[in-house]
Amino acid sequence: MALYVQKFGGTSVGSIERIKAVAEKVKGYRAEGHDVVVVVSAMSGETNRLIALAHEINEEPTPREMDMLVSTGEQVTIALLSMTLNTLGCPAVSYTGPQVSITTDSSHTKARIKQIDDQKIRNDLNEGRVVVVAGFQGADENGNITTLGRGGSDTTGVALAAALKADECQIFTDVDGVYTTDPRVCSKAKRLETITVEEMLELASLGSKVLQIRSVEFAGKYNVPLRVLSSFDDQGPGTLIVAEEADAMEDPLISGIAFTANEAKLTVLNAPDVPGVASKILGPVGAANIEVDMIVQNVAPDGKTTDFTFTVSRGDYKKARAVLEGVVAELGSGEISGDNAIAKVSLVGVGMRSHAGVASRMFQVLSDEGINIRMVSTSEIKISVVIDEKFMELAVRALHTAFGLDKEEE
Repeated sequence: MALYVQKFGGTSVGSIERIKAVAEKVKGYRAEGHDVVVVVSAMSGETNRLIALAHEINEEPTPREMDMLVSTGEQVTIALLSMTLNTLGCPAVSYTGPQVSITTDSSHTKARIKQIDDQKIRNDLNEGRVVVVAGFQGADENGNITTLGRGGSDTTGVALAAALKADECQIFTDVDGVYTTDPRVCSKAKRLETITVEEMLELASLGSKVLQIRSVEFAGKYNVPLRVLSSFDDQGPGTLIVAEEADAMEDPLISGIAFTANEAKLTVLNAPDVPGVASKILGPVGAANIEVDMIVQNVAPDGKTTDFTFTVSRGDYKKARAVLEGVVAELGSGEISGDNAIAKVSLVGVGMRSHAGVASRMFQVLSDEGINIRMVSTSEIKISVVIDEKFMELAVRALHTAFGLDKEEE
């Protein structure tokens, strides 16, 4: 029989009724003879409630005490789930991250896992118990409770699966797998049977919210088979995320389409075209802790000036524009233009490695729909374009059909 590490997020354990449903699901796996380690998040809304309480005391509480506070959310869930399993006649024991023990560095609120001692878990599994572990948390070498930051419970699940050499790490969410694109935008989106870690990393970084990037990186690094399943639907095998791609001849050209409207574009026009100008523009932006995504630089015909364009998160638009005002003053020339009503649409697929013409086909599809492309960025398995936000959903649906991703009519 297999060893599974199963992770359930906050929505999956958001009420006593849902905790009971999770317990029944876990009991079913045990009844089939499998060993199960369960990783859970805090009940939905609980972490936000705790953070709000902290901010009533201090708008900037110390990171150590924030970790001490927010880590309690998972402790409630592991106890309730273990109680439920025991009530159902399925022996279970719960542990916090430090009890396992999961050792991290000392970067409070964004710690990284350094080591996991799996002996305690193995002892319980050998005794026939389900082990329920709090996600999102650990302790540093001095015994201070730490939390892993956004997506930390997913990371805990994958890290435990790696340490235990589990057959699979199963991430149970409110969707039944990874889709070719968001079904809420494109009704013809279909669930993928498999996808590579590389493709999943691209999709996650480009706006797909199914899995957090850190957990996917961990799965790739330690070769952990990762499966996305639904907490609420027992039908279907979900999506298996694998380390290596299949035979390139059988790879689909495109595996998925990601998109995000959380984009803004800024341009420094008529900046002097001299060595170091890009650094002079982006250096202060980076110093302001603003992440830059796509970058395009165009040199004017006279060879003396350049237009320098880049994108940032929409939430950073005003801050970045203010930084550029100082940059232009320092350069002694140039002017700023911006647009915070743009979107990024991306094609992702390892099949691009062995197929030419993907970009030209993408551009033609958008042209046929009357959609103008503002910026383009490419990598080995990705093509991203910036377009007007009002055309985003039209672009996604048109590209989904053009690249053969629509599900077959039932």
